[in-house]
Amino acid sequence: MQQRHTDREVYFHELAQTSERYFIPYVERVVTLSSSARVLEVGCGEGGNLVPFARRGCAVTGVDRAAVRVAEAQSFFSAAGLEGHFEAADIFNWAAPAAAYDVILLHDVVEHVPDKAGLLCILRRLIRPGGVLFVGFPSWLMPFGGHQQIARNAFVAHCPFLHLLPLPCYAGLLRRFETPACVTELLSIRACRCTVRRFEREALLAGWTVADRQLWWVNPHYEQKFGLRPRLMPAWWARLPLVRDMTATACFYLLQ
Repeated sequence: MQQRHTDREVYFHELAQTSERYFIPYVERVVTLSSSARVLEVGCGEGGNLVPFARRGCAVTGVDRAAVRVAEAQSFFSAAGLEGHFEAADIFNWAAPAAAYDVILLHDVVEHVPDKAGLLCILRRLIRPGGVLFVGFPSWLMPFGGHQQIARNAFVAHCPFLHLLPLPCYAGLLRRFETPACVTELLSIRACRCTVRRFEREALLAGWTVADRQLWWVNPHYEQKFGLRPRLMPAWWARLPLVRDMTATACFYLLQ
């Protein structure tokens, strides 16, 4: 487990840097961000991704099921002198007005949700005409697609492809070394796993059109985490389904 998993303020500032350098320019391929733009992040955590949007004067809203994360987001935004509205709620039960947002962010969330098409249908109702949904997630088949880096045991946290073991082996290993809460979380991620092909199928079922796609060999956030230079996957490599899914550390989509 890395420091960012326990020091949430560090994580907040790291996310803000990645969002500023990579999410904002990507979103602006499709929409123009102005002070009148309304931005929603679903699964906002501490709110770091919303910081550069708030700095541009956008009206930002963050929703997360974890009340403790929402409280941290409110605290961090206040300390930074930024305005933002945060709610502790489940998006599946959240009472939000239709067609209310110009930009919706769904970053490192869809791989945790069993009903992906249902979630995407809800977000389609919330987006304004001409708006954009930004989705980012790690491919399940990539070396750490199981999120095992959140584990406390060094072997579990640093062993690539460990999550691809047969379920009885993987579950047994986790139960041997990890806390019940961590085991539950990692097995839930396994049950909800998301590949490029599956996500694109679910997005189509929900009525979205892919306006743009970026697949990354080196996740842009690794620049903050490890000092690595982000690297996009070449188009020819991305046409090889299995190889693509095993090497895409980040998958970015703009949906309309």
